[in-house]
Amino acid sequence: MRHATYDLIIAGGQFIVGPAVFPTLIHSHSRTILVIEAGPTTRDDPLHVQPARYLYHLRPDSTTVKFQVGRESAALGGRAPVVPCGQCLGGGSSVNFTMYTRASASDYDDWANVYGNKGWSSADLLPLLRKCETYQVQPGLPTHGYSGPLKVSYGGLYTEAGQEFLEVAAQYDKTRGHTDDPNGLYECNKYSRWPKWIDVKTGTRSDVPHHYIFNQELKNVHILTGYHVKKVIFDGKRATGVQYLANTRFHPGSKPEICTATARRLVVVSAGAFGSPAILERSGIGSKELLRRLGIDQVVELPGVGENYQDHQIIFTPYLAAETSHTLDPIVNDHKAEIEKWTKQWQANGSGLLANNGLDAGIKLRPFKKDLDMIGQDFRKRWLQYYAPAPDKPVLWLGTVSLFLGDRSTVSVDKSFTIAWYLQHPVSVGHVHIRSRDDVESPLDFHPGYGDAPEDVALHKWGYKRGREFARRLPSYRGEIAACHPAFAPTSKAAVGKRTSPVPVTEPDIEYSAEDDRVLEEYIRQMVGTTWHSMGTCAMKKRAEGGVVDSRLNVYGVEGLKVIDLSICPGNVAANTYSTAVVIGEKGAIIVAEDLGIPLESQEPAPVLKARL
Repeated sequence: MRHATYDLIIAGGQFIVGPAVFPTLIHSHSRTILVIEAGPTTRDDPLHVQPARYLYHLRPDSTTVKFQVGRESAALGGRAPVVPCGQCLGGGSSVNFTMYTRASASDYDDWANVYGNKGWSSADLLPLLRKCETYQVQPGLPTHGYSGPLKVSYGGLYTEAGQEFLEVAAQYDKTRGHTDDPNGLYECNKYSRWPKWIDVKTGTRSDVPHHYIFNQELKNVHILTGYHVKKVIFDGKRATGVQYLANTRFHPGSKPEICTATARRLVVVSAGAFGSPAILERSGIGSKELLRRLGIDQVVELPGVGENYQDHQIIFTPYLAAETSHTLDPIVNDHKAEIEKWTKQWQANGSGLLANNGLDAGIKLRPFKKDLDMIGQDFRKRWLQYYAPAPDKPVLWLGTVSLFLGDRSTVSVDKSFTIAWYLQHPVSVGHVHIRSRDDVESPLDFHPGYGDAPEDVALHKWGYKRGREFARRLPSYRGEIAACHPAFAPTSKAAVGKRTSPVPVTEPDIEYSAEDDRVLEEYIRQMVGTTWHSMGTCAMKKRAEGGVVDSRLNVYGVEGLKVIDLSICPGNVAANTYSTAVVIGEKGAIIVAEDLGIPLESQEPAPVLKARL
């Protein structure tokens, strides 16, 4: 296909456009759509459909993620962080951990009130959050939906680590309590069993392609996989199409031929936090200095393109587990007998270990006064200015994963569980920019900012200490996997190693010396990494404040061009980003349909709720 014309071109097959654009537009048969995705399809592939297989996609030879390598960072001891991002039809929805987590209401309210985006408050977005899901966990909850395409459940098995975490929490931390719904938008700081993007009836992943695309007859939609979008074509200041070419990873030996597609009405860039700013910059939209240096003709100067990179920084601390524990380790270790056993159960009724992600319990955690004293002065100003006025905002998510999350090439593990935590609103931000005008596969100039802010490091230190106290009280605990923990001195009270049993719940907390804290900080800088939640690089802000798109997702300074993906997030959200990505897609689809003059179905009215803040 050297040249063709469509009404709408979607440059990048990130899943967030799929949820609403396709159902709205495919039934308007007079309009044609082209979707160009750099990666492959995932249709009916067990490695994507079976939830427990998610670590497969983080292997170095994975064909459905792309590994972005950051700059060597002084804050990380010279380490160059690596950030995987989905590169397949459906993007992150096809490869993520299937962890169901929603943002706090005040996160979306900030989008509307702090950043000036009318129509993007929590009240505006709640009907769309409800629309996308069928919440199988519990009926009748006012902030959840019960007829949407994406299913949410507890999965097919409840692991020991998750159960024990909640049992210990009830005894060890009686100040915070328990909730049956940790994702109701309006409160946090309570322990809970954790839901998953898994259909309890089939045991399958609730991704976008299988629930919005593959299950529909798309006569007027052409989906082209394995092709890079090089740039957007302009006639003056109006976007009129795109140039694209084969991804040599999936079309080896193909000629480096530039193809062109023309858009009669609209071009939507939807290539994620890495791909979308790169397409804009190659198209002549970005920093004047960057475009000049790379020899790119400037269409419009938007220095915010590629800036404001945000992520949720995470650390995984693994522990040895009792041999009787159910963990995902045998599946990840490719234990054939175990995989065969669980596959039979999964095929029979959609239950068992393959219908689980190992993330069975956790908490959206806020500190009390004694915790703030432990965290220290580096975080106090951030707390007073940002968190104290918004009691629905947690500072960390902390919980269990029934699996060894570490480098298996250096550590041999049969049964393990991990205590993980990630920062909900890191202070540090980064950037991502192109290095080449013409080579779409050239490595990006990328700095994620991990460890740059002392506020973030202080929270990580608290996360380690807090998580370890839980771990060593779980009945399944058999000690730390020492190679994956701080190298505390053998004589330290914080020394790590194998154990034969847990400590009593009433055991005093570990005392950390000043030297222990120094070792812990060094460990954090060695281990902190991505939560695979990249966002913000085409921010929906005022142009004068570094914005790239307005509240209707139009790129400033041009016509006929929108960005609809996680790159538009102006501020971070206290959640795994899948639900936010879907709601951006739903909201974006409404905007696209309005702009194209397509009648919309009546929107579900938001329930009247009183925020419990």
